[in-house]
Amino acid sequence: MSPPSVAPPPPARQLPTAPRRASVSQERRAIQVGIIGTVLLHLLLLGLVPRLHWQELSVPAVSEPDDGAAAGFDVQLAPDAFSPPPVVVPVAPLPPPLPQKFVEINPAAPDNVPDQTNNFAAQNQQAAQPSPSPDHQSDTPASKGDPEKNSSAVVTGQLTAPRPLPVAPAPSAPPTPPSPPNSARRAETPLSGTERAQGENPATAGTGVATAGPNPSAVEQRVEGQPDAAASNGFTIGRTVQIDPLHPQPRPSLATTAVRARPSPLLNNFTGTNRTGIIAYDAKWSRYGEYLQRLIDAVALQWHQIVEQSAIYPERGTRVEVKFRLNARGEVAEILSVSGNGNADARLACVSGITAPAPYGVWSADMVALLGETQELTFAFYYE
Repeated sequence: MSPPSVAPPPPARQLPTAPRRASVSQERRAIQVGIIGTVLLHLLLLGLVPRLHWQELSVPAVSEPDDGAAAGFDVQLAPDAFSPPPVVVPVAPLPPPLPQKFVEINPAAPDNVPDQTNNFAAQNQQAAQPSPSPDHQSDTPASKGDPEKNSSAVVTGQLTAPRPLPVAPAPSAPPTPPSPPNSARRAETPLSGTERAQGENPATAGTGVATAGPNPSAVEQRVEGQPDAAASNGFTIGRTVQIDPLHPQPRPSLATTAVRARPSPLLNNFTGTNRTGIIAYDAKWSRYGEYLQRLIDAVALQWHQIVEQSAIYPERGTRVEVKFRLNARGEVAEILSVSGNGNADARLACVSGITAPAPYGVWSADMVALLGETQELTFAFYYE
């Protein structure tokens, strides 16, 4: 039996060649345009990234707020936000810093707090002077002193009460010498201050002018005697006592009220302030200023006492400068230097004036905080 015959398949359909090539070319061009566009987009983004405000572009996570509540903020917590807080040790506040310049104020000036000044002293004061300087507004008054002496005092006075002058005893009337024999008593007439002369006509008004009698004297009643007789003695005429030239009475004098300030050279300052009043500085009170003023007064008193009791007084114009260290207990810890043109006695008196009154008192806590445990001071002594 022969196999069945199979009809051959129809020939395959072939696509035309020209349209296929056109499709591939279009796909390649599209890919190239995409690549070029991608590159341009990346270049554009790279150029715009530094200029973008990322905080404005970021969108915070917002939860649905309650009715009437404001929207919250996204807060980034620090890594140690929930770490235990550091232990804070309370520290006592320090007092305000002291001004830089110590000045010796006028203790007679009123107590007024200045607005702003670099001076500190034993009292609050505002700058003033008796004759104002209209063109100046300084914290220091005008004062005429010695330019070679570095002094800050605007007044000079005395720290002790003035010594009273010795009063001479009142002269007593010398005894009346006995009258010579056969001498007549001298007639004396009271002064005519209470007599009135009526004149010759009794109808006329009297006058206050009286005719003095013979030998007018300060006696209460008329003394009968001879008008031309000599006086009883050379010291009395009636009851008027003459002054004995050998025992004169003290002359009356006006009481002088000196400022209670140490005797000191005065500040030399040509400029001044335009405020009128008692001469004074711009200065603020401080414990250190009050302490320094007491120390200076104590040294001045001791030094003057040593000089007054000394038998040898240095030559006029002698100057001694002593530099020393004071500790917080008010003790003179060390004499650092002694200089000047004074001799050994003058220098010893100045050093003793500083060391003898010590200690000057313990410093306060705020003074120790600002000054430390010691402070160097320099005093200048002038023998005039």
